[in-house]
This record gives sequence, C-alpha cells and structure tokens, in this order.
Amino acid sequence: MSSKALRAIESEVIACTKCRELRRYCAHVAQTKKRAYRDLPYWGKPVPGFGDPQARVLLVGLAPGAHGSNRTGRVFTGDASGEFLFPALHRAGFANQATVHDANDGLQLHDCFITAALRCAPPQNKPTPAQLRKCFPYLVREFAALDNLRVVIGLGAIGTKAAIATLEADGYTLATKGWRFGHGAELIATKGKRSITLIASFHPSRQNTNTGKLTRAMFDAIFTRARQLVSS
Repeated sequence: MSSKALRAIESEVIACTKCRELRRYCAHVAQTKKRAYRDLPYWGKPVPGFGDPQARVLLVGLAPGAHGSNRTGRVFTGDASGEFLFPALHRAGFANQATVHDANDGLQLHDCFITAALRCAPPQNKPTPAQLRKCFPYLVREFAALDNLRVVIGLGAIGTKAAIATLEADGYTLATKGWRFGHGAELIATKGKRSITLIASFHPSRQNTNTGKLTRAMFDAIFTRARQLVSS
C-alpha cells in the first residue's frame, strides 16, 4: 500500500501547476541554466519525495534548489546541501553511498524517506506562505502513506514547522507550548498508543555549513539519535 500510494503522490507532484509563478520561474531557470551546467539537461518540474516506502525515518527539507533538485529532479541532489546531507546519511547507514550526482547515480535510501515543504524551487529560496499552503496536502499524504514512521527530522525552521503541522493534521498531539526550534530539539507526538519523535536540525545549507553553524559532528548526532530511536 505504501509504495502504491507514494507512486500516485509522485505522479501528482510532478504534474502539479498550483503555483503558476513557481512553474514559470522553474521553467525559466531550466531554460537559461547556470553556466556550470549549460551542457546538462534540467528537470524543471516539481520534485517529488524519494526513498524507502517502509521508512521509519522521514526528513522534511525546505524546497528544491534552483540549480540542484530543479536540475536533477531528485531531492537534495546536485547542490551543496546534498553534498553535506548524503554523506551523513551514509555514515548513519541510511544511504548506500555518500556521493550523489543525479537521479541515475545508484543512490538507495534504507529506512529513510526525504521530502520537502515545497516542491518547486522558489526565487531566492524563499517560499511564500501561500505557496507552502498549496503544497502542504502532498506532505500530509506522504506522511499518511509511510505506515512505519517513528522519527521525523525537520531540516531547518521551515521544514520543522511543516513537519509539526503535518503531524497535527494527522491527529497527533504535540506539547509545543514553550518549545523553540533549535538544533537537536525534540518533541514527542502521540496519537493513541502510537508515538513519533520529531527532531529539529539546522538545514545543511552552505550558509550554515560554511560558517560552522552546522558541523559534521552536529549533523551526525541527529542521525545517530534517529538510529537510536528506531532501534529501541
């Protein structure tokens, strides 16, 4: 059921035209290209989630990069954020390889699924509230299709906010009063006898990794914690 539902969502995401301004922007980027990639094809369409349908760990990022996922068609692939993320997933045993190049590079995720709050690359990497609202139903449906989830990792403040809203939309209760976003901050979401742990993380953007706000050790700690939770 998970695989079938996720494939249906993937098809709908790729065909989505809800935000026409984003469709125009992404198509323009795909046509004009970045000089470094002028000889490569660009995806230029909305980017679906990717990973293991039986995943117990879900990562929620911000949005495709204009010359990253908007070029390669796979989340976190083709830009500096992915170059920091996938080695960490590999070290924690959630990915079969540390390096990624494009959607056909052989990457496989184990017990992990990656998606984003927004499926189209926004100008200046700044989605509007209206754009996030239009994309939100896809995230809710992906969450519902992942039957085995035990951990949700929010990458960045927007990804974490979207993850919390998704849990609440699915009927989970979270004690968010007084809680603040911070690297490694956790929340327990409960629904009946089921519980899911939300872990917040700084986004692996170049702005964070180049300045030392997010280090390799800090990022590894997030996935070590996720591994501990799903193994307990």
